[in-house]
Amino acid sequence: MGRYTLMRLGIFAGCLVVVWGLVYSGIAPRGLGDSNYMWVVLLSLVISAPISFVVLRKERDRASAQVVARVDRVKANLERNRSQEDDVVDDAARGGAQGQTS
Repeated sequence: MGRYTLMRLGIFAGCLVVVWGLVYSGIAPRGLGDSNYMWVVLLSLVISAPISFVVLRKERDRASAQVVARVDRVKANLERNRSQEDDVVDDAARGGAQGQTS
């Protein structure tokens, strides 16, 4: 997941540099008043999102598979703990029931 995040940040940084150059060369429009920095960042985000979606598809799928495996492992551990607790409670209930009947 960290690798995917770093790759996504790299694409954003590349877009930021390109948009910054286009804005200051006059090819792309400047923001209004003092909003130029925000304009450059927002335009870079809008451009980098679809690029990341297409370019990082395989890496996103790999990260997703890791997350799913981790979630499955946690669910299995929780279920194993739950069944152990149920066994202890069932044993105690059986022991208490037998103690009352004698």
